[in-house]
Amino acid sequence: MTSNNRLALSEPLDDADVPVVGMATTTRRQEARSVMATVAALRDAGVGVRDIAVVARDLDTYEQPLARAALHYGLTPVFWTQLRVTQTSPFALVEAVCDTLGSDVLDGDTLCRPLEHRWCPPSASSDEWPLAPRTVQTQMESLPAGTRTLDEWYDELSETDGIDDRVVTYVEWLRECPSATPDAVDNVLGDVVEAYERLGLPVTNARDSQALIETERDARAVVRVQTLVRQLPHKYEDRLDEGTLTQSWNDVADLARLISTQRPGRREHSNARAVDVLEANDVWLLDVPYVIGVGLIEGEWPQTTESVLPPELQETILGGENGTNVLAPRTAWTNGRDRDQFDDTVRAAGRGLILTRHTETIDGEERRPSYLLDYLDRTIVGDDEVDNLLSPERTLPEPLREIVPTQEVMADD
Repeated sequence: MTSNNRLALSEPLDDADVPVVGMATTTRRQEARSVMATVAALRDAGVGVRDIAVVARDLDTYEQPLARAALHYGLTPVFWTQLRVTQTSPFALVEAVCDTLGSDVLDGDTLCRPLEHRWCPPSASSDEWPLAPRTVQTQMESLPAGTRTLDEWYDELSETDGIDDRVVTYVEWLRECPSATPDAVDNVLGDVVEAYERLGLPVTNARDSQALIETERDARAVVRVQTLVRQLPHKYEDRLDEGTLTQSWNDVADLARLISTQRPGRREHSNARAVDVLEANDVWLLDVPYVIGVGLIEGEWPQTTESVLPPELQETILGGENGTNVLAPRTAWTNGRDRDQFDDTVRAAGRGLILTRHTETIDGEERRPSYLLDYLDRTIVGDDEVDNLLSPERTLPEPLREIVPTQEVMADD
């Protein structure tokens, strides 16, 4: 890497090839509302939903506020993020079943945890299963205190007044589950996930909002957990042969957690008629007429990167001085990764680019604008126009009206 190439990591970016509009609001929540209000106003102006993309440096901080704002404006967002399987209900059910089967003695909470995650018998009907959360809670309160084996719990519950017959059916199913062989893992957990797909997923759908965000997430989780359950017996058998695991349901649970935290190197996306919300590292070579970049504030885009090397030494290595030309600089020293992804976001816009930020934290502390904004010639939306955009009339600000052709009609894909 030559000195010029090294220093190119921090050279200014070229200006955008399309009109750029800047918009600032007070809080992150208001920023999210302004973004989705802009999407809704563009839709009102005839822009197709497939011609709009929202881009964030990191969706972890923006997914929830953008999702709430989308619901407010009657939009359905799809977040191009890797599904964190271990944080979903289907995985929690599989994990709870393994932990319950792996315990020699159980208290009432551990015993009923699979019921809390909508466990259903393989042959169950939708009329009786899964148990409602209030029913599960009532049954847990009726259980005697202390710990017992599964056989002892079955004998106790069979003779206790006020215990729902379905709880007894559940405990009987646990007693009949075989020891944790690879075939048993396949059969037992396969039945558990199949019953959740058939009876648990409709519960999510019935309780969901009109945008069906939770239903889509739950459905994606079911597919991922079904894949996990198909892989798990083979990987479990390999570990048993290697002697790195013992034959126990607890080890099955540990292996399932290990596999599920190794997230695939791809993005998951399933709804082609919704507003795309992407992370900046997914924008490369994307071509969308209208791009809305969110979160252009100092410390978030670009993110602040810690390094054990002092800034002076970083600069020396970047310049290749004093014999350091044999050392490869980290792009993080110049925010190179975030800078490149911002440039990708700018180049992705085919007709217009909207860049938003917020000015305060929840506690009222100032959030300064990102220096990346200084590279672009922007038209700033005034505060009054932002207020009109957020009003029930949802008036598109003049700088945005100028980048939407008159009588534009874009058909949804």
